[in-house]
Amino acid sequence: MAQQSGCGRILLADDGSDHARAAVTLLGDLPLPSDCQITVLRVFGSQQASELGLLEAAVAQTAALLRDKGLNVATELLLGSPAEVIAEYAETHKVDLIVLGAKGLRATLGILLGGVAQQVVEYVACPVLVVRTPYSGLRRILLASDGSSHSQYAAEYLGRFPLPPEVEVRIMHVLNPPPFPVLAPPVQAAGMPLIIPEEVMAMRAEEERQAARMLEGLVSGLQERGLRAEPILKRGDAATELIAYIKAEKIDLTVVGSRGLGQARSWLMGSLSRKLVHYSGGSVLVVRAPQVN
Repeated sequence: MAQQSGCGRILLADDGSDHARAAVTLLGDLPLPSDCQITVLRVFGSQQASELGLLEAAVAQTAALLRDKGLNVATELLLGSPAEVIAEYAETHKVDLIVLGAKGLRATLGILLGGVAQQVVEYVACPVLVVRTPYSGLRRILLASDGSSHSQYAAEYLGRFPLPPEVEVRIMHVLNPPPFPVLAPPVQAAGMPLIIPEEVMAMRAEEERQAARMLEGLVSGLQERGLRAEPILKRGDAATELIAYIKAEKIDLTVVGSRGLGQARSWLMGSLSRKLVHYSGGSVLVVRAPQVN
């Protein structure tokens, strides 16, 4: 697993916030391969130039925490806009994974549209792990699947990802809400149950069978990697069902595939990955499949 983890080069964006410190703790909990190289990056603005000494000390402290875990760590302190610098650094240095806190040190309203974490998630070409407090370990992981090639790749990535022992993985697929039957009675008395035609029932049943087979395939793939996994099938709005489950079951990490920034930018407004990063209240690993030119 270590040689194929996809975590050879990790970029940790550190801003000194509680969420960034949680990201440091999470990284220390992962059984990372011995050849993994972590770069702790602190981005500062021109108005912070007088604080350069303090920033260098803070970055060194973060690096020391990771080195105490036996990890190989380098540091960088760069001037510029955080999201732009992180994205450019990741591309230039061919980073395998970006790790950052969900909310910056100066943020007061969580991740807003256009926030650093959200911009990084949408614009970089590699997986991004957005970490939120409180963090108390990785025990329960939820993989969100929609049956697409993007979620399939996310499942494969999760199978290679270095996880602590005894992790439990749950794979959830949410079917669309049942449509109103086309052939409804023209007049229906109040209180009478809605009559659903047999062909509609059969169509729903077949849809559920196909989804169950898809989930079984994903479960088998993760089990072959030595992970404990179980399927969950629901109906409704995908984001609503996933977020409710994450909060009710106290999920430690949600994994979701993403198309990233495509030609139709408006698609991002309704993307599942964006909604999970915004509203799930927990840590999210957004996995984008490699771009094919």
